[in-house]
Amino acid sequence: MAYDLTLADRVRVYLMKFPKLKIEEKKMFRGLTFMVNGKMCVSVSNDNLMCRFDPSLHDKVSARVGFKTMIMRGREYIGYCYVSQEGYRTKKDFESWLSLCLTFNDKAKATKRKNK
Repeated sequence: MAYDLTLADRVRVYLMKFPKLKIEEKKMFRGLTFMVNGKMCVSVSNDNLMCRFDPSLHDKVSARVGFKTMIMRGREYIGYCYVSQEGYRTKKDFESWLSLCLTFNDKAKATKRKNK
């Protein structure tokens, strides 16, 4: 699993600004995923952010620089996207993407865990 360690550190430092959040890091989606309060919030995959946001904002968010809809196994996932470096280069843009993810995290449903 290759992911940008510097980008992962940026995400980690940003999330630490919110001490009431329960943050867990998991290796998944070919990168490092930051679980917030038991729910997938944001991931670092290669040098991209993978963001989870309110699906009702998909059309608005898709106009942002660096946005690419997440597609897995030929299926487009509304409410998820990859953001390239050009989309999160500045501190303002980076924090805007993470804020979008955290805002939705409160409303997001946790994935049911499979019993092994």
